[in-house]
Amino acid sequence: MYDEISAGAVLYIKDEGPEIKYLILNYSYGHWDFPKGNIEAGETELETVFREIAEETGIENIQIIEGFRQQIAYKYRKKSRIVNKTVIYYLAETKSRQVVLSFEHNNFGWYSYDQAMVKLSFENSKKVLRNANQILLSTQNLKDI
Repeated sequence: MYDEISAGAVLYIKDEGPEIKYLILNYSYGHWDFPKGNIEAGETELETVFREIAEETGIENIQIIEGFRQQIAYKYRKKSRIVNKTVIYYLAETKSRQVVLSFEHNNFGWYSYDQAMVKLSFENSKKVLRNANQILLSTQNLKDI
């Protein structure tokens, strides 16, 4: 058994008007989740977030929203070993809708909150999205449609 720590972001864009769309990626293993990746030696969490979003989506212009940092934990099997995985998520906005996927992904979509809740594969990711959406709606007086 060993530990992995990743960092990523709930990345969103505001369309014309008040609508918020969230970026969800389809990973090569089949699941749908937020962009994230392992923290490399000497890297901070936020450095990882910026690097991973750029590597996985081609998006380089993101703005971190202060006050949101959520951590989840789960176990999975990698070959014959159990991995204790921790993922730290931040909330980030982009103005760039264009996505260039890395080799790790099959597809992506910009989804409304309700669509994203259906699309996300894991309950812990849905909880992160619920919390991120609440922050956006309460702090920016946005209405999710």
